[in-house]
Amino acid sequence: MSYVQECVEIISQHIKNFKPKVGLILGSGLGQFCDNIDTKSSIDFKDLPGFPVAGVGGHAGKLLFGEVEGINVVVMQGRAHYYEHGRADIMATPIQVLSALGCQSLVLTNAAGSTIKEASPGSVMLITDHINMTGVSPLFGADGNERFVNMVDAYNPKLSDAMRSAAKAIDINLHEGVYAWFSGPQFETPAEIRAVKTLGANAVGMSTVPEVILARHQGIPLCALSVITNYAAGMSETDITHEQTIAFASKAADTVEKLLNSYLKSQ
Repeated sequence: MSYVQECVEIISQHIKNFKPKVGLILGSGLGQFCDNIDTKSSIDFKDLPGFPVAGVGGHAGKLLFGEVEGINVVVMQGRAHYYEHGRADIMATPIQVLSALGCQSLVLTNAAGSTIKEASPGSVMLITDHINMTGVSPLFGADGNERFVNMVDAYNPKLSDAMRSAAKAIDINLHEGVYAWFSGPQFETPAEIRAVKTLGANAVGMSTVPEVILARHQGIPLCALSVITNYAAGMSETDITHEQTIAFASKAADTVEKLLNSYLKSQ
């Protein structure tokens, strides 16, 4: 039996006939969103075969099932990153499980650095496309022609429009831009930031892109948000730290919660 089948069996014992419609993956410092979910069940990642143990501050490592704005959701309260184990496919089992549970769409969130002055720390950016700066793929070693995944419109235009409408409905200034994925865990150098700005990146971070590729491989449409926690290297006198990332993500948590609630109303 595969990890995915084992996970689905374990989850089914917890949630009975509950069917999630939307899956959400929460980045650093955004766990507050879970406080107001009408939670039906909660499972630790460690109890699900193939799920990574979240090893980064700000990631609780739980799978929550519940209801938000009348929509059945499953929430990954945290994620694992490529830099933790050197595995680009570390989120493969979770994404495949969300697909097997019947999620019709996903919303991914992350904490990111901004390369544009107008998107200041504490603001939120809708990701419209990405640049993979790592040279690796979570589909290394996958079989069949399905591994040749088309990445055009990987950030689903219809779902992105729904997120724009959700922001407008509650008067949130939603920035938009291209996200550049770096492997981490070290932060980027000023020279690297100048390079990706030239390439068209508006935000930089260490997650999300593998999940987008995996979701595309599974045929699940998605949209994604970056919570801007800092200006990228060389753009500010403030030292960039993970503590700063968590602090600014937490400050923006109210905005993200309102935005996600507004979005889910439309789903």
